[in-house]
Amino acid sequence: MTEHPTSFERPQAGVDPTDPRGALLRSPAQPPAHGGEAPTALPVQVRSGDSAPEAAPVVQAGNSTTGKTGKTGKTGNNKDMGMNPAGTGPEHSQPAAAEPDTHRPRPFPEGVPVQPGGEDERLSQRGDERRTGQGLPPGRPTPMRRDGDRLRFVGAATRRIARGIDLDEIVMGLCRATVPTFSDAILVYLRDPLPVGDERPTGPLVLRLRRSDRIPQQERDLEDGILPVPVPENPTELDALGTELCEVQPGSALAEVLRGVRPVFTDTPAAHAALPELLGEGCEFAVPSGRRAILAPLRGRRRVIGAALFLRRPDRIPFDPDDLLVAAQLATHSALGIDKAVLYGREAYIADELQRTMLPETLPRPTGVRLASRYLPAAETARVGGDWYDAIPLPGSRVALVVGDVMGHSMTSAAIMGQLRTTAQTLAGLDLPPQEVLHHLDEQAQRLGTDRMATCLYAVYDPVSHRITIANAGHPPPVLLHLGGRAEVLRVPPGAPIGVGGVDFEAVELDAPAGATLLLYTDGLVESRLRDVWTGIEQLREKLAATAQLTGPDHPPPLEALCDEVLDMLGPGDRDDDIALLAARFDGIAPSDVAYWFLEPEDAAPGRARRLARRALSRWGMEDLTDSVELLVSEVVTNAVRYATRPVTLRLLRTDVLRCEVGDDVPQLPRLRQARATDEGGRGLYLVNRLARRWGATRLSTGKVVWFELNRG
Repeated sequence: MTEHPTSFERPQAGVDPTDPRGALLRSPAQPPAHGGEAPTALPVQVRSGDSAPEAAPVVQAGNSTTGKTGKTGKTGNNKDMGMNPAGTGPEHSQPAAAEPDTHRPRPFPEGVPVQPGGEDERLSQRGDERRTGQGLPPGRPTPMRRDGDRLRFVGAATRRIARGIDLDEIVMGLCRATVPTFSDAILVYLRDPLPVGDERPTGPLVLRLRRSDRIPQQERDLEDGILPVPVPENPTELDALGTELCEVQPGSALAEVLRGVRPVFTDTPAAHAALPELLGEGCEFAVPSGRRAILAPLRGRRRVIGAALFLRRPDRIPFDPDDLLVAAQLATHSALGIDKAVLYGREAYIADELQRTMLPETLPRPTGVRLASRYLPAAETARVGGDWYDAIPLPGSRVALVVGDVMGHSMTSAAIMGQLRTTAQTLAGLDLPPQEVLHHLDEQAQRLGTDRMATCLYAVYDPVSHRITIANAGHPPPVLLHLGGRAEVLRVPPGAPIGVGGVDFEAVELDAPAGATLLLYTDGLVESRLRDVWTGIEQLREKLAATAQLTGPDHPPPLEALCDEVLDMLGPGDRDDDIALLAARFDGIAPSDVAYWFLEPEDAAPGRARRLARRALSRWGMEDLTDSVELLVSEVVTNAVRYATRPVTLRLLRTDVLRCEVGDDVPQLPRLRQARATDEGGRGLYLVNRLARRWGATRLSTGKVVWFELNRG
């Protein structure tokens, strides 16, 4: 009988991997002819990648006839092996066709030909016996004790760990990959707090139990061909292991084990002494005796950041020395992944904080207009972008509405956006016309760099005149939703983007009727790889009109719900860019709630201002505020006419509060100061500050406005 060694390096199931000959395929033993001796096997060496040579003939002792020759053909099935599936003998073998030479060995067959008398071996490789190692003859390997299976397990486990992005996903990946395939339970301790990058940790080394897993059988899944090990239904002392917090004392046994970095069995003296410190007093006795527990330090790039304890139950075969290498691989990949997750978390936190500080935390509540906004980043993993929105209160109860978009959605784009937004707020405080604001923004963008491009739309709404002035710098046009449900794309000159330079911007003034809603947005809402910008604008207009029909022609849709409905128009493939959305509902101020006068800059102006204010309050039924209003109006008008050269304006607005505005042509802003006991003046603003609900002063291009508000009775 001939004996043919296989050309594959991977040993077959049921064969001792330490056999230097490799896995051997044996045909049934033949009884010697005429009572002669059994034939002597002549091994034939086959190198990986070569075609199988023809076996040398074997001469049986006591017989002059030449034995049959056999060929090792394709090893993928029993037929090609020259053996039938039942392995009944060579008389049932079929000659195998010659295979061409190949440059690499063929894949190892999934099944192993059954040998005569191998029924017990097949049975021992099934079910729980094959998985747990129970019932196997001594020295017979289990799947996790074979080198090939260890490599497959480590590869699958590291892939699962590497899929995690944040800290919890990586720790969960470690637990799910090891329990129950490698261990029956795992305890993962991490440093508290975890150091970030090159930060030097302060204080003592404290380990906190981050996760302990004992996953039920029904919640486990198979991955990459790794077979799970069944967990006993009855819990044991492993279920009570672990303390929440432990402080590692310098020079202690646990500190020495962590400093050694390499995984160790807990039956070693050092690890056995470290268990009480890690698990608490008395818990070390709950750890199974022998080599059924491995303590693996988790070391990141620069320091130890935790430890993992792998445990096996007493009814399972213990760990062997090769399992220390597996634990080392798992610990290394997990520690490096945790290091990266902490760095990623810090970067995401910084980016999120940067984006939040760049955008308004809360929207103001100006008179005569209600506001709502939304911001969506381009992706959850990059929560920064160049889109922004803003609402800036202006003198005269006006409000500036701004929306802009810097090219890109990166940290650089967010930084440039913050500078442009700050510039726009400063220019708005000067009460410049919209086209002038865009002109100065264009100059600022050129100072920041030659490639700093952005689009911007700047609008100023006046609730008294019910008018809005808009200037555009290459931005998508706004959409105005009227009270009756008609949605209109406003015709605004597009202009050139900010940063081009040398371009004049044009502003238009349009009606803003009460009850209408103006929607400002960035191009990420209407443009994507699946549609162009004008198709998206038309879809937005139709969406607004359809939403308005739900509330009827006399009631505009709620702003918050309207913003949500607008964002619902985005499909799965429409999120190519970040999105900024600003909605403004124009309530306006009715003419009957406005009183406006011009006062000549003379000594009699304060007295005339008191009389006019008293008449307006009497007409509005607010006589209880007469004394306070007369006193404050007199003080503010007195300060205005003292330095003014042109007529002074006085305006009273009745909304949810009573607002008084006094304007003059002097640009210097008044300052609140503490008057001395001997001073005859300087107490006017002190009285305003004490009696008014709010007050302020705003510089205009033609002077300034001083205003104050009083609560209505």
